[in-house]
Amino acid sequence: MRANFRMQRLFIDTPLAQGAVNEVSREQFNYLVNVLRFEAGDAVLVFNGRDGEWRAEISFPSKKRLLLTATEQTRPQPAPCDLHYLFAPLKVGRLDYLVQKAVEMGAGVLQPVMTQHVQGKITNLDRVRANVIEAAEQCGVLGIPEVAEPRKLEDVLSNWPGDRRIIFCDEGDAGQNPLPVLASVKERKLALLIGPEGGFSDAERSLLRSLDFVTAIPLGPRILRADTAAVAAMAVIQAAIGDWQ
Repeated sequence: MRANFRMQRLFIDTPLAQGAVNEVSREQFNYLVNVLRFEAGDAVLVFNGRDGEWRAEISFPSKKRLLLTATEQTRPQPAPCDLHYLFAPLKVGRLDYLVQKAVEMGAGVLQPVMTQHVQGKITNLDRVRANVIEAAEQCGVLGIPEVAEPRKLEDVLSNWPGDRRIIFCDEGDAGQNPLPVLASVKERKLALLIGPEGGFSDAERSLLRSLDFVTAIPLGPRILRADTAAVAAMAVIQAAIGDWQ
């Protein structure tokens, strides 16, 4: 069932069921009342990442409180997205973009990895999670991807589960077409690894290429920025061996 983009969508981190009543936060109150000018009796769509999407009616028990009463489920909760996205952090503005696009493209886990040439850093995971929620609200996504703590690339690889294949975007690959390589991948549990603007070091590339659970792919004849490469790689993976099929 497709999302209804004519109605406002709102994430609330509380249980949802028929008749459930939830009070919105101060920020959500300001947005709904002072920005969007909603009134008593108006309806919005709410979701929590667990119980599907619900139509909820607005009421005001007082001037500074807004309640949402769930009246009917509009979409059931789908199976969670299973693509893990491993990425070297970028500078703040482009990191926000990267996170939002990852949610749109079906990432289920966001794992920042610290590489030798990484240029950005994540000092506030709450900001990353806020971007995840905003992207889900805007794009009709019902699942909320997990945001993991940043880890060194070597630590991630040394503890990696062997049943999940990492698709590694190698800027040094001599080929141009990723599709023949992806066609040979048989696993359905997948992860995508995108490096920093400065690229992977020679040692990191050698390590990745030595691991039997890693598959290296090229991303065409052009040089892509890391945030562009992320969107391109997720699109080609989802189309070739992911959930677009």
